[in-house]
Formats: sequence, C-alpha cells, structure tokens
Amino acid sequence: MNKFIFLLLLFAATTAEAQTSALAVADSLYAVGNYSEAIKLLEKSETKSEAVLLKLAQAQKANGNLNAALHNYQGVLESNPNRVLTTVEYGKLLSSTGKLEMADSIFTHLMKKYPINAEFHYQLGLIREKRKDSTAMKHYNLAVLINRTHQQALIKVSKNVLVKGKVSRAERLAKQGLEVNPANIALLSILAQAYYYQKEYKQAIVEFEKLVDLGHGSEFVHTKIGTAYFHLENYEKAIANFNSALNYEEENHATHYSLGKLYALMGEYKNSEGHLLQAILLKDVILDEEFTSLGLTYKYSDEPKKAMEYFNKALAENPDNERAMFERAVVADSYFKDLETRMNYFQAYLKRFGETGSPNLLLLAQYRVKDLREEIHMNPAAK
Repeated sequence: MNKFIFLLLLFAATTAEAQTSALAVADSLYAVGNYSEAIKLLEKSETKSEAVLLKLAQAQKANGNLNAALHNYQGVLESNPNRVLTTVEYGKLLSSTGKLEMADSIFTHLMKKYPINAEFHYQLGLIREKRKDSTAMKHYNLAVLINRTHQQALIKVSKNVLVKGKVSRAERLAKQGLEVNPANIALLSILAQAYYYQKEYKQAIVEFEKLVDLGHGSEFVHTKIGTAYFHLENYEKAIANFNSALNYEEENHATHYSLGKLYALMGEYKNSEGHLLQAILLKDVILDEEFTSLGLTYKYSDEPKKAMEYFNKALAENPDNERAMFERAVVADSYFKDLETRMNYFQAYLKRFGETGSPNLLLLAQYRVKDLREEIHMNPAAK
C-alpha cells in the first residue's frame, strides 16, 4: 500500500476514533446533567459531523441555549432533510421559542407526508392553539381518531367537551385514555368532574379520591368530594373533606361557608358559628347568604336576639332575601311578647313577597297571621 494512502487512512481512523471517544464522553456528561461541559467538549471537536451537531443541539437545548440549538438542528437538516426525528425536535423547539409560523410549516409538511401519524396532528394542534387558530381542535380530534389512546390529545379533546357541557362524551373520552394509563392525573380529574356534573356522586368520589391517593389532592378536589358527600347526605365525610380543603387554602370564604352550613345540619352550632363568622370576615362582597345562615345557626341555638340581628343584617345587604325575612318573622314570633309586634313581622313578609314568594312559606305566614289575629281578638290585653 502506498505510504501516503496508509497515513491518510490512519489519520482518518484516528480522527473517527477521537470523535467516537468525544461523543461517548459527551454522552456521559449529558446523562448526568453536566450540559455545559458536554457542550465545551463537542464544540472543540474538529469534525462537525451530524452526530456531533445533534448531540450539541440536544445539550444546548437542555442547557437553555435555545437559539444555538436551533442553529445546529438547522445545520443537520440542511445537509440531510430526510431526518424525520430531527425535524420533529426542531419543530418542537421552534414552537417552544415562539417561532410559530416556521413550526406550523414544518408540522404541516410532516402531517401531509405522514397523514396517519397522530403525534404530528397533535403537535400541529398545539401550534395552532398558540396561534389562536380555530383549526387546533380539528387536529386534536384527528390525533384521537388515528390513535384512540393518545394521552395528550385525549386531554385536550375531553377537556374541551367538558367545558362545553358535553359531559357524557367527556366521560367516554377520559375512560378511553385511562384504559392504557389508569394514573393519568388530567384524565382522572376530567372523568371525576364528568361524573360530578352528571350528579353521579358516588362514582365522582371514587375518581376524585384516586387523585388524592396519587398525591394530587387540592382545594378543588376536596371541595368537590365534600360537596358530593353533602349530596349523598354523608355530612361527616363532607365536613372532613371541606376541612381538608382548608389545608390548601385556609382563607377560602366559600369553604368556611360550606362548613358553617354543614356543622349546623349536624347540630354543632358553635362550630357552625365560628366558620360562618370567618366566612363573613373573608368575603368582601354582598353577605346576605352568610348572614342568613348565621341567623339560622343562632335560631337553632335558641339565641333569638342574635338571630334577629343577623337576619336584619342579611336584609340590609339584600332586601330581596325572602328566606331571611321569613325566618326573621319566625324568630320574632318566639322572641317578642307583644302579639301585634309578632304579627307585624309576618305581615311585612307577606307585603314584600306576596306576589313572588315561595307558596309554602307564604301559606305558613298567612296561617300564622290568622292565628295571631284570633289570639288578639280573644285576648285584647295581650296586644
């Protein structure tokens, strides 16, 4: 063999070996998260082969040098445009850096070339969604049509139909994805909500509690479980879950309000009072419902003076609160000795709500006015 050719081959072999060694070391550095050192090593490589540029782009992307990574992906694709996986990575990076038009072009090309690839439709859907393009959902649906268990596309589609009130379809789609990944947190949440909004409270509780078991409890999750138990009249478990909700957001007005009402139902009026007062302190808008609930708590605790005070506060906040005006009359009936005073409260209720009030409450008020009138007539001294 010619000596020159021999030396040339030896040099090529040495160079290839050095490049292979550099890639192996860079791989090791990349694997342990030492991206900066991997980048330095690869940038020193004399031969910028596709393998080196790809590894360099991956390390730069991981290290946050996104423009440099884009430049190197582009370099690889200019020399070899048929590298599909590299094209996908390049398109995703373009999308994440806000270069949406270029990313759209790349995934549109891939989608046309590979029309039954669900992932390409999904990625195009993500880009179109960022661009506020109404065709995004079409591509998510196509991804699910091609691959019925595509997890991310199923999340997008099932969430969309849930928001639109198509809860039975949301249920079906969520179950579809959970067949292959029973621990998909987003799909479990969508399924639980679908059951909840269909008033299938027992099934909703099962799915929400799976989220808790998987370490994804939240104020939202425990509130929904608590409300579901309330509808099932399991007040103890409802209270336990609303208290758990407070662990995530202790100053949530609505949670304190729910606990106040639940404790009242359980006859625990001191606890009810505490939570309702807390709800009032935390709420900065109209408080008539909270005042009404607190009035009822004092009514059931045989504290009519306080009950009257809070029913009056409720009516000051909202004169159209029928329940507060009726309950105020009921409390006045037991609190005041003067029969005409007691009757006046019922008459005030009838005057205000005679045309629009609850038929049952109106009937009770009318009967009581009639009884009081007879009592006054029979015993004028008791006026």
